[in-house]
Amino acid sequence: MNDYYADLGVARDASPEDIKRAYRKAARRLHPDVNPGPEAEEQFKKVSQAYDVLSDADKRRQYDMGADPYSGGAAGFGQGFSFSDIMDAFFGGQAAGPNAGPRSRTARGQDALVRLDIDLGDAVFGGEKELTIDTAVGCGTCHGDGRQPGTGSRTCDVCEGRGEIRQVQRSFLGQVMTTRPCMTCQGFGQIITDPCYECSGDGRVRTRRTLTLRVPAGVDTGTRIQLAGEGEVGPGNGPAGDLYVEVAVRKHPVFQRRGDDLHASVELPMTAAALGASLSMDTFDGAQELDIKRGTQSGDTLTLRGLGVTHLRGGGRGDVIVHTSVQTPTRLDGEQEELLRRLAALRGEERPQGKMANPADGGLFGKLRDAFKAR
Repeated sequence: MNDYYADLGVARDASPEDIKRAYRKAARRLHPDVNPGPEAEEQFKKVSQAYDVLSDADKRRQYDMGADPYSGGAAGFGQGFSFSDIMDAFFGGQAAGPNAGPRSRTARGQDALVRLDIDLGDAVFGGEKELTIDTAVGCGTCHGDGRQPGTGSRTCDVCEGRGEIRQVQRSFLGQVMTTRPCMTCQGFGQIITDPCYECSGDGRVRTRRTLTLRVPAGVDTGTRIQLAGEGEVGPGNGPAGDLYVEVAVRKHPVFQRRGDDLHASVELPMTAAALGASLSMDTFDGAQELDIKRGTQSGDTLTLRGLGVTHLRGGGRGDVIVHTSVQTPTRLDGEQEELLRRLAALRGEERPQGKMANPADGGLFGKLRDAFKAR
């Protein structure tokens, strides 16, 4: 069986674009007018036969399953071959065919991308936002026709309404008729005698409009929301493309988002950490009580279940995780210093012996390690 992938010099998983590009390159190099001789001609036939098989989805599928469409003897060059591919490779045109004709002035519009800045609270619960965008809409004067109301159009006298120019070119295959878009009428076949003053014949104008966007709960920076049919209207008042809204969540002064959890820090006086306390903390669900247990250390965490960001897909919410930081007083008056000295004496800490903490235990270093792992 012929190795068509090797003949074209492409991998077995090559895309149709890669196959077409490889054929064009080989065809130009091996064309008899450029590289005369029986060896080049034979090689040209091989790459043409390979392209005939690999450019056709059905033939390629059969070949990959072990069936060579050209088995049982080489078919004549050009059997089942697309002349438009040959003309495209050598002349940049297309062979004339039954589908030739003027193109429509109506086409689909382009997609658009805008950025939307939201607060963290909008990401937690979702909400509605007003979007103001500059975009193309159908012309209200000509309604997409491109002509000044009351006027008409005339048939292009260059292409005679076909929208294309046909040319006869000589090639190694003989005389081949190719087509190119008419430059006079831009391929439309008709010439607008009096273009619309409002849109200059394009059938659309640019304007600013406002729409309401529903922001889903759980979005994060980089999330894109697709609004079908809200993009730019196409030429000739053609179908509108899609609008993509890319979300950017502003930084919050208290909470830092990690996944769907919200992290915050609370500073505790040394006495509150030692004796325990009850603190009030503002969250997106209102004020919440924090129960500070006796002996709380810097780096300890308190978790408020289900008060984080709503999961974008599926129910439920993340958590609010509060990291504690114990503050050591830096200024003491005489009475405070005396009290601390008495406390140190009662605890036998007048002359404390420092010791290094083992990162494997639950000390400060271990808590810092766990905190970094959680990120």
